[in-house]
Amino acid sequence: MDSSRSAQRAVIQFLRSEGEHASQIYRSMKEVYREQCLARCPIFRWCQRYEAGRLNIKDLPRPGQAHVVTNSATISAVDELIRQNRRITTREIAVKLSISKGTVRHRIHKKLGYGKVCAQWVPKHLPENQKTARMGVCLTQEFLH
Repeated sequence: MDSSRSAQRAVIQFLRSEGEHASQIYRSMKEVYREQCLARCPIFRWCQRYEAGRLNIKDLPRPGQAHVVTNSATISAVDELIRQNRRITTREIAVKLSISKGTVRHRIHKKLGYGKVCAQWVPKHLPENQKTARMGVCLTQEFLH
């Protein structure tokens, strides 16, 4: 939360406990905070909350989709599923690990560096030994032609 907003909420709480009316609190805060002042409606809502007995100036947790932190355990689980079956889909991985398809896609493409080629997951960047082996194949094919 922005420190300016929390400071303003503390001021609202203080002035409300002193018996100031919401409209007077708004006018006073507008003079002090000018452009950074909270709008009229939020000030009035916070006054109502403090009148109802609220003590905390911080926001309460809101319902919604929880933010899933990318951890090494789920990344390694996704990697293991791909290594077991290169043709596995993001939907199948999502169902097996109980995470969203978007999270699976992010971990596959951004964290693990895989891409789909011919319906199989393959690393986007080849290891050095595979690069040299590939170069050897290309050079021998050039000599054969």
